[in-house]
Amino acid sequence: MATFGDIGLAAAINILTALAFLIAFAILRLQPFNDRVYFPKWYLKGLRSSPTHSGAFVTKFVNVDWRSYLRFLNWVPDALKMPEPELISHAGLDSAVYLRIYLLGLKIFVPVALLAWAVLVPVNWTNNTLVKAKATDNVDFSNIDKLSISNIPHGSQRFWSHVIMAYAITFWTCYILWKEYAKIAAMRLHFLASERRRPDQFTVLVRNVPPDPDESVGESVEHFFLVNHPDHFLTHQVVYNANKLAKLVKEKKGKQNWLDYYQLKYSRNQSKRPMMKTGFLGLCGDQVDAIDYQTAEIERLSKEIDEERERVKTNPKCIMPAAFVSFKTRWGAAVCAQTQQSRNPTLWLTEWAPEPRDVYWNNLAIPYVSLSIRRLIIAVASFFLTFFFMIPITIVQSLANIESLEKRASFLKVITDIGFIKSFIQGFLPGIALKIFLILLPTILMLMSKFEGFLCRSALERRSAFRYFIFIFVNVFLGSVIAGTAFQQLDSFINQSANDIPKTIGVAIPMKATFFITYIMVDGWTGVAGEILRLKPLIFFHLKNFFLVKTEKDREEAMDPGSIGFNTGEPQIQLYFLLGLVYAVVTPVLLPFILVFFGLAYVVFRHQIINVYNQQYESAAAFWPDVHGRIIFSVVFSQLILMGLMSTKGAALTTPFLIALPILTIWFYRFCKGRYEPAFIRYPLQVAMNKDTLERARDPNLNLKSYLQNAYVHPVFKNEEEDEDAHEKFESVIVPTKRQSRRNTPAPSKISGASSPSSLPDTVPENLLP
Repeated sequence: MATFGDIGLAAAINILTALAFLIAFAILRLQPFNDRVYFPKWYLKGLRSSPTHSGAFVTKFVNVDWRSYLRFLNWVPDALKMPEPELISHAGLDSAVYLRIYLLGLKIFVPVALLAWAVLVPVNWTNNTLVKAKATDNVDFSNIDKLSISNIPHGSQRFWSHVIMAYAITFWTCYILWKEYAKIAAMRLHFLASERRRPDQFTVLVRNVPPDPDESVGESVEHFFLVNHPDHFLTHQVVYNANKLAKLVKEKKGKQNWLDYYQLKYSRNQSKRPMMKTGFLGLCGDQVDAIDYQTAEIERLSKEIDEERERVKTNPKCIMPAAFVSFKTRWGAAVCAQTQQSRNPTLWLTEWAPEPRDVYWNNLAIPYVSLSIRRLIIAVASFFLTFFFMIPITIVQSLANIESLEKRASFLKVITDIGFIKSFIQGFLPGIALKIFLILLPTILMLMSKFEGFLCRSALERRSAFRYFIFIFVNVFLGSVIAGTAFQQLDSFINQSANDIPKTIGVAIPMKATFFITYIMVDGWTGVAGEILRLKPLIFFHLKNFFLVKTEKDREEAMDPGSIGFNTGEPQIQLYFLLGLVYAVVTPVLLPFILVFFGLAYVVFRHQIINVYNQQYESAAAFWPDVHGRIIFSVVFSQLILMGLMSTKGAALTTPFLIALPILTIWFYRFCKGRYEPAFIRYPLQVAMNKDTLERARDPNLNLKSYLQNAYVHPVFKNEEEDEDAHEKFESVIVPTKRQSRRNTPAPSKISGASSPSSLPDTVPENLLP
């Protein structure tokens, strides 16, 4: 078992490592040649210029102003200065609300930690239950475990203090969650009401368009919405399967980068032409002239791209039964997105279109009917991935319980008898090993979410975050507790009767707090400090800058600002909420370590959001209901854990008083869901009408059709090789309609004007403009 000494050594290692990262960052950020690495957001906004363009040669690379090094910690107050409204304007509501998750942790756990240490720590410490258990049942423990509920005597009246604390923590947590949910719902509605004009405010995504033998998909969509939304339909853009074309364009871009590299290399030394091998990763195959080979490859790909573009334009099989439909008003789009369009609820399915930056174009080509099958496959794959990951978790837990391991592998005793090595293995190694095991997991889960077929990046990240949280809960938390407890108390399980096993587990579960303390220090302290150093982007930027950069545009593309990474960051935060809520009553000694994490992470990520991260999309905090729901899950789970523990401790009089807690918490969740969640899944018609009215007054001459015409064209048709009117040319290939009936069509088809009495105007009448 890890002792105070082991935890102290682990804390020293992690504190020194975190300080080293923070000091290195504070110095590196002052150097002019690192400016684009640590302040890329300001460059992307055009509000910062490179300090390497002026001054002496040395000052272009090294900051020689010694006074700036005396103020190297100024980044901390600078990160906290920007008020929240300005932060929202600067970085978006998603980023601002993401930071509030860290503040939420401080709001909940600062009072909880003070109260738990004032009440529960003295109650737990002033007992000798574990000393007696070691003498009679051979239960391993350390002095840290004396601060836990395991040290309370069987059937003691002292359990009343834990019951009262459980109620206090639950009510305080729910109160803070209620205030936060109300605040963020109001922030979202205000953000949507005051946000500038965006294409997604006027656009819905229509899926599962029924086939028509006489009309193309585009004609069917136009006819349907002219009939059913005659006063508000404006224009549409059908969805094309351009995935192969996108791959070719991406491959050509990669070849062009290599050509630029070899040309730059040759320009620096023209005495020798650069050579390369044509085999796998350039490690094998024929050796050829690199510039000639890459030029030939680009010419080949350009020809294939032209052929594939023409195929997409002319082949009806490349047109998917889906379209982006735009309306003249936000009100019209809101009505369409939130209502059923057809008597058959499986046809003409409408939903809000993601903003163009948020669209994940690859998944738009997935047939709607295959989505259910895909999600079933991924559900099965997720189960097996979660289950088989228990193997490395068990191995990690064996390191955290080295005394038990020594009993079965005596040859290790020679190594573990050395105090420093033993403290390192028990106090530091388990946490870092678990962190390494989790490195590849986010990538795997994101690939699984993409396979499921979600249509926007925000939905992909939310789905991946959900699976990541389930994975962390099952493997990191339950796996660590169950595997570690079983391994640690194996002798007790073997030698005692079956009726006593629940009692042993009840005593042992709180002892896993030492492992989670080491994990918090590795992941929450050192990991967060390492985030601000940005070592990987720093190295890659300078490598690109040395080998590839020729122009200012190249230098901008070499920057890697990254994003907040909701799919990985939020589930990791939820683990700390889970640990804090579970162990607040069981082992309060863990709470100060969590507070350090929330405080440090808030400062670090606030700095990163202000100066570094550049979000790929803006969902207006659509993820908040998921955050709220997972915290509520942690609260209920902590209550059930406490009930189970106290039932094994003979607290027959106090345990029944805990039954009301899960019921009240679930009722609170349902109340918040009904009261505030609609703000995150629906768009109020009142808000839409207000925005339409205001915009109609401010900009009466807006040509909305021109504004929306190309908003949802696939990115491969927006590259530099396309003319500005490529979209119009692309649409003109649709086969003219064969529909003869005029009875239900209030305005003519754009393609076949002769079939209707009048035409839809290119310019929207002023009285219909938003």
